[in-house]
Amino acid sequence: MIYTVTLNPSIDYVVYPEEEIKLGELNRFEKNDKFPGGKGINVSRILKELDKKSVALGFLGGFTGEFINSKLAESSIETQFIKVEEDTRINVKIKGSSETEINGAGPHVDADKQEALLKQMDNLESDDVVILSGSKPSSLPDDFYQTVIGHITEKKASFVIDTTGKELMESLGSHPLLAKPNIHELEALYSVEIKSKDDLIHYGKDLIEKGAEHVIVSMGKDGAVLFTNQGIYQGKAEAGKLINSVGAGDSMVAGFVGLYQDTKDAVEAFRYSLACGSATAFNEDLATKEDINKVLKTITIEKWEEK
Repeated sequence: MIYTVTLNPSIDYVVYPEEEIKLGELNRFEKNDKFPGGKGINVSRILKELDKKSVALGFLGGFTGEFINSKLAESSIETQFIKVEEDTRINVKIKGSSETEINGAGPHVDADKQEALLKQMDNLESDDVVILSGSKPSSLPDDFYQTVIGHITEKKASFVIDTTGKELMESLGSHPLLAKPNIHELEALYSVEIKSKDDLIHYGKDLIEKGAEHVIVSMGKDGAVLFTNQGIYQGKAEAGKLINSVGAGDSMVAGFVGLYQDTKDAVEAFRYSLACGSATAFNEDLATKEDINKVLKTITIEKWEEK
């Protein structure tokens, strides 16, 4: 089974103003959408489009949490969220000529609720995969991800880490199945500017050497690069119109894990990862199965020769 963990879910309230938002003035818009949000939830939604089962875990509270649960139930996505007292946050996404995001902080999560999530990890089996992605509510300990990873590895299950900075680096020694920074996150991770292919290879390989089984570095319109112990591969989709960057990285994670779980073929899983990420980028919401299959036909992958 694939489990997705979203520690700080949200309702993503997306508005589409026809004119630029003017601060300090009344702004109107005709079109808006409300989606269950959060990186792990996005992964579960894409896995559903790939006909892969998952269980969404994390913390939900209040009427906003009920909305998220009901929307996922409508999509036949299984959930085992832990209920907290405060409301789940609402994040505002403004889709004008440029994208603007206004994200809430998230609810307080008591120690007993934290412990309840850790106990869920104790039910894992060795062929399970747990996807850990996104931010934490401020009430969680700084090392909460590491604590969760400890419970996962104790059960000999696999995990994917899709977060940044210290949390990503500290996870590598536990050998994540996949780490997925984008190019800017990779630069921030090493406090460098990546100016060349050789630079990218150097830092991507370093994540492998530190313990990750696979690394995907996404690079926007330039596609992505897969690092493995067997080789390095660059892939990209046929060019399309960028409509939505939110959720593209989560879609890539879903595409990779959904295929790799069945085939153990990292390059073919990378192909689906690229298709899912690009299909979401070309849509107002996350990609549909039809979108993904259409983009999949345009994916090209090239093996890089190392010097």
